[in-house]
Amino acid sequence: MMSAELSGFRRFLHWGPITALSIIKCITLTTLYMNSMWWPPNLSIFAFLNQALFLMLSSAATFNYVMATVIGPGTLPKQWQPQDSKATEFLQYCKICEGYKAPRSHHCRKCNRCIKKMDHHCPWINHCVGWANHGYFTLFLAFSVLGSFHGCIILCGAFYRGIYRFWYLTHGLAYLATVQLTMWSLIICIFAMGLAVGVVIALGMLLYFQLKSIVKNQTAIEMWIIEKALFRRHHNTDLDDFIFPYDLGWRQNIKQVFESECVARGNGIEWPVREGCEEFTLTREQIAQKFEKRARTRTFKCIRKATGSYVPLWSQGFRVCLATPCTDEPRICLEKDDIIRVTRFRRHWLFGERVLTDPNSMEERKRKGPVRGWFPRRCAIELIEPTLVDDEPDTTEILNCERHNSSNDQIPKTQRNGYNRKKIN
Repeated sequence: MMSAELSGFRRFLHWGPITALSIIKCITLTTLYMNSMWWPPNLSIFAFLNQALFLMLSSAATFNYVMATVIGPGTLPKQWQPQDSKATEFLQYCKICEGYKAPRSHHCRKCNRCIKKMDHHCPWINHCVGWANHGYFTLFLAFSVLGSFHGCIILCGAFYRGIYRFWYLTHGLAYLATVQLTMWSLIICIFAMGLAVGVVIALGMLLYFQLKSIVKNQTAIEMWIIEKALFRRHHNTDLDDFIFPYDLGWRQNIKQVFESECVARGNGIEWPVREGCEEFTLTREQIAQKFEKRARTRTFKCIRKATGSYVPLWSQGFRVCLATPCTDEPRICLEKDDIIRVTRFRRHWLFGERVLTDPNSMEERKRKGPVRGWFPRRCAIELIEPTLVDDEPDTTEILNCERHNSSNDQIPKTQRNGYNRKKIN
């Protein structure tokens, strides 16, 4: 697991930055080589400006990429607590960092730290995108899209000239037959064109979503929180309307990210809010959502070993592999008789946290891998218990529900009314 303290150029020793920088340099060097034959900069002032513009876009993309990677998103200090101790009741507690999460902060399991105003974890910069580097990351996307689009035009023009070189020579247009393609230059040119088109499409879509979130002053995580808040109020009209507290208007929202020289505004902990809201408006909603999530938790018992593979073809079958969740969230290894608290349900997969009987035992120390993640549904059954009636003796016997692959909704209501779920401590 990558530590958040890892800084400087050591962060570039990872497949993400190595791949990203290789793509940038491949497009840049190939474009400069093809442009030297297609429209040499010493040919005219416009040819010089054309190459100068491309070099400027490429350099700006590289600079902002390096800054976004080196600076990082800004991490919350371990064991952080607010100055006012009374505010802790409105904040979430992080067990890993052993401290409270400041407003708009979230824990990243890959960086293993709480990140200020976390938007998402980006493997291409080997870091999170958050409070301190959001501006640099967005500018990197913008310059990469513009530079790749410009490079794609140059490469296409040079490729066209190279393909029709013989035609130009036979029709007396030798001044246009300047691009001479060999087998290797042809392959590299086509490869670079494919990379440029891919960058324009992929990073262009990401740039659109980033600009949309910046204008609304929302992170990707906060968009999901808002969506769940609206869903809660749609099914419970007694709740007050939820107002996102950090939307200050598009001008002020943009200034929250693009301050002078892209220096992040504030300290990443205290944030200005709109009228009618207070600094814990969003955290109160998060706590309420977590409470409802825990209320929906079901307890399952493992009856079949789960390997923790993302594609468990040999152990679980082809159908389970086709339905694997399209997410980078971890898969957990399970042994028979493990107890799991499940919070998310799919037809063939469940998401939950394995209950640790004794975290300090030798057996638990030997087991590797995460304790929270996805696992195949057929590996476990749900544990339920009968509802207690006043004139019946108390019982803690857990009944095994022999429906390995069916959900709770598939049980007839006449059978389901006499049972409630048992919470395993």
